[in-house]
Parts: sequence; C-alpha cells; structure tokens
Amino acid sequence: MHKSLMRVAALAPLASAVLFAQEKAESIVIVADSRRFTGWRAWWTNLYNDSHLLFAVMTIVALPALAVVLGRITGAIMERTGINLKSRELAEH
Repeated sequence: MHKSLMRVAALAPLASAVLFAQEKAESIVIVADSRRFTGWRAWWTNLYNDSHLLFAVMTIVALPALAVVLGRITGAIMERTGINLKSRELAEH
C-alpha cells in the first residue's frame, strides 16, 4: 500500500500540469433578456443584469415584506368569513 501511495504522489504534479495546461475559457456572462418587458418587470430584470448583489439584497427584502402583506390580507379575509384564528377552542368535546 505504501508503494501505491508513493506512485499517486509522484503522478500528482503531472496530473495538475495537464489540467492547468489547458487554455483558459473566457468568462461567462449571465444576463436576462429584458427586451420584451415593461414597467416593474423591466426594472427588475435590468436590476439583475446590472448588479447581482443589489438584486439579491432587494429580493431578500422584498420576499418577507410581500409575505407579511399577503398574510395580513389572508387574515382579514378569514376574519370576515368568520374563521377565528385568535382562539384555540377545540371543536371536539
């Protein structure tokens, strides 16, 4: 086992030289096509294209805010229909 480990260790520099000898690929640019969008969808797509960091921060802020708004709307609708979420009365006796 000791000899096989030494063979692997001896071949490691050769393997890395072969891997790094390849021509480097050009940088890949990831963009979203915003030509067919208007309004807020165009703004959101252009934000993604301009700054991935700002897009991520805006997404992290917008999702919880939207969840709170939708939760409050759902709670108001359920309260109007007579569903009481504030008490924990069991229907089974």
